[in-house]
Amino acid sequence: MIKILMAGLLLAFSAIAYADLINGRVVSVSDGDTITVLDNTNTQHKIRLAGIDAPEKNQAFGTASKRSLSDMVFGRQVAVEWSKHDRYGRTVGKVIVNGMDANLEQIKRGMAWFYVKYQNEQSVQDRLDYAGAQDDSQKNRLGLWSDANPVAPWDFRKQTKNN
Repeated sequence: MIKILMAGLLLAFSAIAYADLINGRVVSVSDGDTITVLDNTNTQHKIRLAGIDAPEKNQAFGTASKRSLSDMVFGRQVAVEWSKHDRYGRTVGKVIVNGMDANLEQIKRGMAWFYVKYQNEQSVQDRLDYAGAQDDSQKNRLGLWSDANPVAPWDFRKQTKNN
């Protein structure tokens, strides 16, 4: 009985993370956490990378973060595992390129924060991987973590809005 209950819970939690798939080619990179994917029907999908928040364009490391993501995905075929749209109508999902989680890679490179605010929308494994990657990049002072006082994008947006 316990095994059945545990299996059911595991299935339920993994189903929370992603429910659908978009396959296509990346035709645009807006910033370090937003891309546009063109599918095989020539439909464009604006994708917000789930579980991360990258520096804003006019913020320290904003350009580097965009370049990092672009180097990884631009012009390449990707699969986007997604389950929701954000308030701007973008599809929020995990971008897989050549078997690699591009969202996680941005964190590993120190080009994005793990967006803890939305961690409950991720699988338990992704939460653990993203948090561990941020710890590692922070300890190794990679990317934005080389800055003495990096400002999280959500704080930067709040400061910019208030000025």
